[in-house]
Amino acid sequence: MGGDTIAAISSAAADSGIGIVRISGPDSFAVIDRIYRSKSGNRKLSGEKSHTIHYGYIEDEGDVIDEVLVMIMRGPGTFTAEDTVEIDCHGGVCAMKRILETVIKNGARLAQPGEFTKKAFLNGRIDLSQAEAVMDVIQAKNEYALKNSVSQLKGSIRKEISELRERLLYHIAYIEAALDDPEHISSDGYGEEIAGEISQMREKILHLISTADNGRILKEGIRTVIVGRPNAGKSSVLNKLLGEERAIVTEIAGTTRDTLEETINLNGITLIITDTAGIRETENIVEKIGIGKAREKLEDADLVLYVVDSSEQLNENDAAIVRMLRTKKAIVLLNKSDRKTVTTREMIEELIRNENGAAKEKNGSRCSGALPKEENESSEKSPEKQEIKSSRREETEYPVLSISALKGTGIDLLEDKLKEMFYQGKISLNDEVCITNMRHKELLMEAKESLDRVWESITLGMPEDFLTIDLMGACRALGDITGETSSEEVVNEIFGKFCLGK
Repeated sequence: MGGDTIAAISSAAADSGIGIVRISGPDSFAVIDRIYRSKSGNRKLSGEKSHTIHYGYIEDEGDVIDEVLVMIMRGPGTFTAEDTVEIDCHGGVCAMKRILETVIKNGARLAQPGEFTKKAFLNGRIDLSQAEAVMDVIQAKNEYALKNSVSQLKGSIRKEISELRERLLYHIAYIEAALDDPEHISSDGYGEEIAGEISQMREKILHLISTADNGRILKEGIRTVIVGRPNAGKSSVLNKLLGEERAIVTEIAGTTRDTLEETINLNGITLIITDTAGIRETENIVEKIGIGKAREKLEDADLVLYVVDSSEQLNENDAAIVRMLRTKKAIVLLNKSDRKTVTTREMIEELIRNENGAAKEKNGSRCSGALPKEENESSEKSPEKQEIKSSRREETEYPVLSISALKGTGIDLLEDKLKEMFYQGKISLNDEVCITNMRHKELLMEAKESLDRVWESITLGMPEDFLTIDLMGACRALGDITGETSSEEVVNEIFGKFCLGK
């Protein structure tokens, strides 16, 4: 293979048991031959078999730097599809840096971030979606994210996209062939002939797009916000979940004035959890700012933990919070179960029913009469609208758990409920492709819009040559996902976000 020979430290640049310096490129064996000496004094590894490990020393002008194991691998049977050498040395920062400096001095250059993976992409070993999955594997925060990233690394997205592009390219080629040779190939009525397939492809793309929210949760974690009245025990709940006293807890209402964000892992599920200021009517300017931030965080939350002080009566502040939860997944925590109970499960459930009933009645009066035209469309023409209408009809019910953050009772029930809701959200260990990359989602949306225009052209009876423009647009957008049509600028931007040595 042509190109530069690159080298970098591929393990963490910190003291550890083992450090790895990787070399890849056409001169990899020439470089290692200059600096390696075996126990027997033999310096040449270039004549050894591929995928073998050798025990010896790395030297710099006769000075021994470290005792090492060296793995040699000949291309194309390597990650980069080029000759590759990996030096396993002692994991001291000084030793790794000294070996890297010696490698560079003897013919390699320092690799750029992600350049090993970029070589794998440019040499055809992996596509762009697989390359991006490499970093997702490295950055996976839980077992679900790891499994999904490994699936993408094995080519799950490439398979889905390649099947769609193959059909699009076939139809483009047929129409263009018919335009070039109309005497032998007819395109008359071809639009109507492929309408069903275009609809199927569009539905498949829509399904992939619909997995993006779950994909974001898999990759980043569940954005969880703790809300409630002042002094309900929100910060105590956060501390108990974290297993440490992270948030300040006092008996003074309004202690928390700002948001506090932490990441925790519960049974393999990542929560990006935010403690917020108590929500109530107040004239205190600083507290008002904190309450405003709490409302903003709640708007963006995937899940809300609504903490209720069961030793106090419910009031209008609780009603206001319930109204804010209307479109959210939430768990109600009846806290302070170690004290005398004033607010019961039945009371909070009644409050939720009353507030939801009032909201439905209000919405019903607004929506009486015929639906707007866009909401009367069939599911085939507008599945997104059908999905929205379906969600409006869903009953809003929240599990109510009795806990004591002070004593730690009921927290195990909360953890179990979180995992249960996680599975009910259809985010589980299965073989379904899940879109976790925002770039992929945007390109899928672009492809879907192109197919929408193809469908519109077919519906309007436009000439077949009009179809090829948007068919090619969809094909190009899908090709950008796998890198088949991506520009050098896009490729460089993607690999520039990788870590050094990968």
